[in-house]
Amino acid sequence: MKLFIFSLLLLFPFLIFAQSNNAPSTNIPHEITITGYLQTQYQRAQSAGISSFSGGDFAENSKDRFMIRRGRLKIDRADNYSNIVFQIDATQNGVQLMDAFIQLHKPGLESLEFTAGLFNRPFGHSIVYSSGYRDFPERARVFQTLMPRERDLGAMITFNPEKKFHFLTAELAVINGSGHSSRDYDSKKDLVGNLGFKFDSLANKKMHIGFGGSFYKGTVRNNTESYYTNGDNGFVKNTSPTNVGLNAKRNYLGANLQVQYDNTFGSTLFKAEFVGGTQPGVASSGSIKGPYASQSFSAQPATDLYLRSFSGYYLWLTQQIAKSRFTALVSYDSYDPNTKVKDIEIGANNNNTTAGDIKFNTLGYGITAQVSSRIKLTVYNEHVVNAPTQLPSYLSDLKDDVFTMRLQYRW
Repeated sequence: MKLFIFSLLLLFPFLIFAQSNNAPSTNIPHEITITGYLQTQYQRAQSAGISSFSGGDFAENSKDRFMIRRGRLKIDRADNYSNIVFQIDATQNGVQLMDAFIQLHKPGLESLEFTAGLFNRPFGHSIVYSSGYRDFPERARVFQTLMPRERDLGAMITFNPEKKFHFLTAELAVINGSGHSSRDYDSKKDLVGNLGFKFDSLANKKMHIGFGGSFYKGTVRNNTESYYTNGDNGFVKNTSPTNVGLNAKRNYLGANLQVQYDNTFGSTLFKAEFVGGTQPGVASSGSIKGPYASQSFSAQPATDLYLRSFSGYYLWLTQQIAKSRFTALVSYDSYDPNTKVKDIEIGANNNNTTAGDIKFNTLGYGITAQVSSRIKLTVYNEHVVNAPTQLPSYLSDLKDDVFTMRLQYRW
């Protein structure tokens, strides 16, 4: 199944214009512009206190909640030589910086652009696509795990020809690798690259197609004398004083696809994205819940590293209903943090596996209503499934489905 999906993405690659966060409201020279959006929502979980990638974990004794999911305020300005973007996120948890970057370009050579600051990592489609335009409430579990909060600090070069090769976009960034952290915890820098092609207004302007491929090449510093690698049906422990300061590989390859067809019933949009590679993580423990054991680090990990071979993907389908304001949503995503071990082997004696190695699949379905040009209502349910393991807390599927009702206002 994984090989089939990856082959499909390579053989039939397509891309839609993305509403990217790595850009001002418009590249046309303008004075300070203020835009943003507010997402307020109600959620009900299947059980109290569950771990969730639908807006964060639920409190220990709660299975329903009201919350501000996102409260974005974006300020930007553009002239003939530069753009500047500054964005914050204000929720019930406080105010956080989201974007802060400067873009430079030369008049007559707008196809080449230099960006420096805090920006979205140029990997794939969903990472850079704005949450204010995305129909689905959240990004897929695999991307929330690999690139939490999407941003990193660094510098990037973008090449987007305006004439003969206008369908091409190439991006290459050097970043800290510690994400949205206040500081980098080692001297190594990570490299991220993206190559995309977009073809708009085909088939009498009814079809929009394209494709993209990305890579991430980085490391995570090991701070102990031991680390674990995949072996037969589990992990093998490697111990040596020379392992302190080891740079464990953090490498990803991705491919993405989007197809939109504007038919007589209403616009149909299909999106898919696959990513696989090696992800340094830690063991699941009393302080680190299973789903977060393979999450990328914003601070130096204090425990032994676990090097996992992983894969993940999502399939998203939206269908406008009879050209009305209503759009039906269906999604399926999968994240396997350890492709070298079978689910039923997780938790077996002496194989060093933990809840951090469990595969999760999510089926989502719902509907959106575009109440006005600024207001959108989303009703969505996620059915989350994990296979049985030998771990006491994961002998069967967890009851961790989540229902979401969201109201968004964008200005």
